Amino acid sequence: MHFLRPLLRSPSLTWILVAAALAVVMPRAVHAEAVLVVEADTGKVLQADNATMPWYPASVTKIMTAYVTLKAVKEGRLSLDTLLTVSPVAASQSPSKMGFPPGTQVTVDNALKMMMVKSANDMAVVLAEGVGGSVDGFSGMMNQAAQRLGMTQTSYVNPNGLPADGQVTSARDLAMLARAVIRDLPEYEYFMHIPSIRYGRRVTQNFNKLIGRYPGADGFKTGFICASGYNLVASATRNGKRLIAVVLGSSSGQQRAVRAAQLLERGFGGGLGWLKPALGTVDNLVPVDATPPNLREEMCGGKRKRPATDEDADVLAANGNASAGESAVTFFTAGLQPPTGKPSDLLAAAAEPSEPIPVYTGPTKTGAALIAVVAAEAEKQASSAKRGKKSKIAAKKPGAAAPKAEASAKPAAKPAAVRHASATRDAAAKPAASAERKPAAADKKPAAKPAAAADKPAPKPAKPNAAAKPKGENKPAG
Repeated sequence: MHFLRPLLRSPSLTWILVAAALAVVMPRAVHAEAVLVVEADTGKVLQADNATMPWYPASVTKIMTAYVTLKAVKEGRLSLDTLLTVSPVAASQSPSKMGFPPGTQVTVDNALKMMMVKSANDMAVVLAEGVGGSVDGFSGMMNQAAQRLGMTQTSYVNPNGLPADGQVTSARDLAMLARAVIRDLPEYEYFMHIPSIRYGRRVTQNFNKLIGRYPGADGFKTGFICASGYNLVASATRNGKRLIAVVLGSSSGQQRAVRAAQLLERGFGGGLGWLKPALGTVDNLVPVDATPPNLREEMCGGKRKRPATDEDADVLAANGNASAGESAVTFFTAGLQPPTGKPSDLLAAAAEPSEPIPVYTGPTKTGAALIAVVAAEAEKQASSAKRGKKSKIAAKKPGAAAPKAEASAKPAAKPAAVRHASATRDAAAKPAASAERKPAAADKKPAAKPAAAADKPAPKPAKPNAAAKPKGENKPAG
């Protein structure tokens, strides 16, 4: 390297090399977005962009809801088998939710699984009221926990992340929270990476698309409201090294997952880490005093109308940020090691097959009792679906009857020569129907025969009436 020293003494060349290094290392910014990658055990920051910018948390709030609840379980204030009741407040929450009516009981264990996988807003309130007595009481517990963990940019108003004034966090604080979950609740960490749940016949996949797709993915939670964009706190472990990636303000559920996978790939590669300036540890990042960016117009404005839910219907076949050029950068920054696969390709594939974890209402059940309650709920859902189909068919019948009424009006317009046979119309209905399909030439002859035949049957019924005179049928006739 000694032959490069004269060249490196040139200030202009030095700046060119620095700019080239930054061009390789720094990601392209498309729109308002905050990203952060840290080592889980040491808190060392590997990459940070807008990491201390205040942000609306959306459903990543539920990581703290789970943390406070599981800390209460660990301290013995309640258990995973404790039954909690769905209140009217919980039942009134906006989707995504389980939709149980007030009075329904559910265990802490099942409520946590529903909240973390389906992002059920009603289950977050059920847990909040069960642990803290009320939403306000539990929010106070969440804020106390945030202060203890050094999350100086975070404030909670509710346990589910639905839009509320004062509900704010940052990528820095979320990474600190994820580290606390790993450190303080290792025995309950499986709640953070359940691939799917089954409620009766309904199977819900985890909204975190890294779970079951990205090698080593093992946490945590997604979130979305119009103001925040698509958020994700993710983690993955490779060769004994665990990283935490935070992505806030992404443009879709697929995009936030691809972005997190790219960040994790770079973090695990680390071959050219010497090109990056030392960023210290996550708790030493300096907070930015600003107002959280509001992405409502970008996320939900115009034709891009979306509900305030974490359920993402977008499936992107290709991703703008996962271009061939960026793949080459990832390959380069990974220390010239072959990549595990293009993130967009990994996340577009189907998740690894896994057995959904059953969830249910009522007390804890195991063995045959668990199988029975799951089967009963599946049957209930099937019956409800059948009733729904029948009601739809019944609703269509009045509209379907209108054409029949119009068709029945046509015979009323027949010639008067045919009307006099109305007394025998019902008996002759089937022959008449079959005759309608005969050729027009054949229709003329039968048209004359029924008229003559209708005259002859008239005296025939009179004979049976005459034979019936001894039985006293003359009186009704008189």
